[in-house]
Amino acid sequence: MTAALAGAENQFGGGTSPGNGTDQLRWAARLLDAPASGTVRRAVTEAVGNLASVVAHTAFDRGDHDAADEYLNLALDCADKAPSWELRASTLADMARKAIYLRQDDEALTLVELALVRSDRLTATARAMLHTVRAGLFTRARRHPEACDEIAQADSFLAERDTSVDPPWLCYYDDAEHAGSTGKALIPVALATGDPGPSVKRLATAIRAHTETYPRSRVFSQIRLSRLLFATGHPAEALAPGIAAVEDAATIQSVRLTRELAGLARAARARPGDDTKQLCHAISAVTARATV
Repeated sequence: MTAALAGAENQFGGGTSPGNGTDQLRWAARLLDAPASGTVRRAVTEAVGNLASVVAHTAFDRGDHDAADEYLNLALDCADKAPSWELRASTLADMARKAIYLRQDDEALTLVELALVRSDRLTATARAMLHTVRAGLFTRARRHPEACDEIAQADSFLAERDTSVDPPWLCYYDDAEHAGSTGKALIPVALATGDPGPSVKRLATAIRAHTETYPRSRVFSQIRLSRLLFATGHPAEALAPGIAAVEDAATIQSVRLTRELAGLARAARARPGDDTKQLCHAISAVTARATV
């Protein structure tokens, strides 16, 4: 059930997931009160928490932040009751990402620090993901040397990962996701130094590596690569990933994606030209359909 919902959300966005998973979660949550042995109870509680985190992300992607908070709190409660350090860390990371989106960086950093408590109990993949989130917060705070250290740590953990020991909710964090997330984290450094190279390389790697299972993630990287190239004075190179992003975004309903496309349009308008005008017009058409 969780895999099906997550697959639909990744493919088509939170605005088109059938039923948004709320009915399934309501049914699954009843299992938390069912009599069971300790081992089974822990597994069921983790499974319900995993489902709650997917339903929360669906709500977040469609812009329903109150619902996302409700489901994330349920996932965190399941993690505490299981108990599951892995689910706890992953849920706190999701909470941090939502706080970052809402520009609540102090709260986000606190959540990431909490997620890293007893990191010795987490898999290498989980550590790589958490250090990447913290790196992004450090770059937003202009703590660039610390951010680069965090990314180096994240790279090291990813190189050590053993997917056979990862919990199911970490299956999304592969080489492509890591490249895209670290590339995004390095964007403020690129803008501050005028050297987009490291960020561009990682974002381009993510675009090439993302499979058809994660089209929305690929579009995010395309948008960020294009926007960064526009911002650093490379409009000709920015057009191809920007156009590809608009084409790929046409079948995805996501408030977050619409917001990112609007940012790309602003960056493109700052570099006037016939090609950029066409890109902005295409973005307007896609975002107008998404709003409807």
